[in-house]
Amino acid sequence: MNQTIRGFIKKEFIQVFRDKRMLVLLFIAPIIQLTLFGYAISNEVRNIRLAVQFQPGDSMARHIEERALASGWFVPATGEGDPFVLVQSGRAEVVLVAPPKGLTTALRSGGGEIQVLLDATNMIRARGIEQYLQAIIWEVLAGEFPQQDLKPVLNINTRVLYNPAMKTSYFLVPGVMVVLMCLLTVIMTSMSIVREREIGTFETLVTAPVRNWEILLGKTLPFVILALVQVTLILIAAVLIFGLPMQSPLWKFYLAAFMFICTTVAIGTMISTMSRTQQQAMMGSFLFMFPGILLSGMMFPLENMPKAIMGIAYLNPLKYFLTLLRNILLKGGDDWVFWSNLGALALLAVVAMAFSFNRFKQTLN
Repeated sequence: MNQTIRGFIKKEFIQVFRDKRMLVLLFIAPIIQLTLFGYAISNEVRNIRLAVQFQPGDSMARHIEERALASGWFVPATGEGDPFVLVQSGRAEVVLVAPPKGLTTALRSGGGEIQVLLDATNMIRARGIEQYLQAIIWEVLAGEFPQQDLKPVLNINTRVLYNPAMKTSYFLVPGVMVVLMCLLTVIMTSMSIVREREIGTFETLVTAPVRNWEILLGKTLPFVILALVQVTLILIAAVLIFGLPMQSPLWKFYLAAFMFICTTVAIGTMISTMSRTQQQAMMGSFLFMFPGILLSGMMFPLENMPKAIMGIAYLNPLKYFLTLLRNILLKGGDDWVFWSNLGALALLAVVAMAFSFNRFKQTLN
């Protein structure tokens, strides 16, 4: 090998191994992420929130509920009341409603109908839920009436909510919207302060007769404005190109988007203050975005993750914003879902902005 090339290789290795932060980003962070996601990521349809509504004396409907919960696929939904409200609020993914006179009575008198309300915002998961539940229903009935074919007399009426056509775009487009907004807010913001340091203008900021919060606001506010313009263009494209519905008032959408933008801009600022070069800032941004996307529920159900990993997901702003988007666009903005997730996002925004301001102040000093 040419001596000049060997010299360049040696120089680059020395440069990399001299920077301890880069070593952590290159070797330690990927191992931690691989270990976490190896346990967390699963496409299995499990922990399905099920509600069964039936009369107190309906033993067959109770047997179906017990068999479903014992299968390991279903968990009991929280709360009671109107089945439609249970699905809209996210407390239940599927609700089984027995006939008014009871499933047992209906079958013994010659026939009946079971109403199934299914949340299809995640259409891939919804298909699995429908198959599992129907298999359990027919298995239980076959055990109760072994000599009788009940399929001609029992009608399982499945009502698919929020995505009746089972369009994949209804499930994927909100997730893509979240990712596109992160690309601007986190990556661009994270490189802003580092760029000033690399081109030598950071010292000018330090010596300028301005306050710390004025510098921070001046560095971050342009990205907030650009992100709001971007989210408007993304929403228009989602509605016009993919036919995504807008079931809620626009103010709910923009309030959720503004809170999410503030959070991710603050995270980008924090990454910027912890990085020495634009290369480190870029890698730090991707190290945030990669787990953020995987733990958001965009591709893999959060319900399948271990409880320890779920605890990390609750610190993820992408999770709350994606829940808000799907609720606002598809479900009509249920108040409980909207305000609870917006409150969690606002709390993360305050914590991220406070931490970022503290890091920024230390960097200036």
